[in-house]
Amino acid sequence: MNELYTPELFSSSINRLQDNGLILSTWENYSPEDEGLVYFPIYASSNNGKKWENYSTVHDQVNGVGLKYQPDLYELPRDIGGFKKGTILLAGNSIPRDLSTTQIDLYASTDQGKTWKFVSHVTARAGKALPNNGETPVWEPRLMEYNGQIICYYSDQRDPRYGQKMVHQISSDLYNWGPVVDDVTSPVYDHRPGMPTVAHLPNGQYIMTYEFYGAPETAFAVYYKLSDDPTKFGEKQGQVIRSQDGTVPVGSPFVVWTPAGPDANGTLVVSASSNSEVFFNTKLGAADAWVKVATDSPAAYTRGQLVLEDTKRVALIAGGKLGQGPTNKVTWTTIDIPRK
Repeated sequence: MNELYTPELFSSSINRLQDNGLILSTWENYSPEDEGLVYFPIYASSNNGKKWENYSTVHDQVNGVGLKYQPDLYELPRDIGGFKKGTILLAGNSIPRDLSTTQIDLYASTDQGKTWKFVSHVTARAGKALPNNGETPVWEPRLMEYNGQIICYYSDQRDPRYGQKMVHQISSDLYNWGPVVDDVTSPVYDHRPGMPTVAHLPNGQYIMTYEFYGAPETAFAVYYKLSDDPTKFGEKQGQVIRSQDGTVPVGSPFVVWTPAGPDANGTLVVSASSNSEVFFNTKLGAADAWVKVATDSPAAYTRGQLVLEDTKRVALIAGGKLGQGPTNKVTWTTIDIPRK
């Protein structure tokens, strides 16, 4: 297990550049020595996480309040609009220190993450950064390319019909974003689905994981949906992840798929904040096929995941637990994917 840095933080993200294998990581960063606006640090590793360097920073360039919560890194797999394949995107929540507003903004780097430029506001400025029903913030962006467009999934409290719901917007040029489309809602106002992540499966389906406050199993149980179309999760029914030993993971899920595994189905790997273990599924998300697997990673509020280049290992970057303050650590570990 490698330690990257020791700020107070919660959310984290990692991405491997396709042309040279460089791995970039970022997280929420509240360094006690920083008296200016908060920002997202970018760290880099050229040797699969064995050593890291402070590589660059992403500062708020337009709002004058800082970049505070939930950064997500994503490399364009093809040209989109005027942005070339290999452009690195970062979506994050621009929030002032007094938490009075939220706004999901998009930044881009055309030089492998060394410098960054503001691209667009995915959302208009929204309400206070407080996870309370009745407030109107936006949260937790996740980016994914689909059919030559970029989808930004996020959690949304602006709709007065729901305490919180999960939604997406789509852009074909990264500057202009389409209408808000619902992905997960509940008929009970107090319920709060949130923290979306999405992965593509070899059978053409997509899996979305999320935490679900209001789930009958337990508060913030990890749920998932399967859909042939990642823009139509709203039409699908969610179901809980329950491992074969009866464990229901809770909170802050992250999902990846790797071709490594016993057969062509590969392996789904889901992390949650409640467990140091992860949850494997080698049956394309079949409800009875989740297995809890031990890792060397500590449990954390969030853990970003990355399938490494050999596809036989998945890396986890852990962002620490709530309330640890300056004693917190960002950690990097890997887990082997068995072939049998």
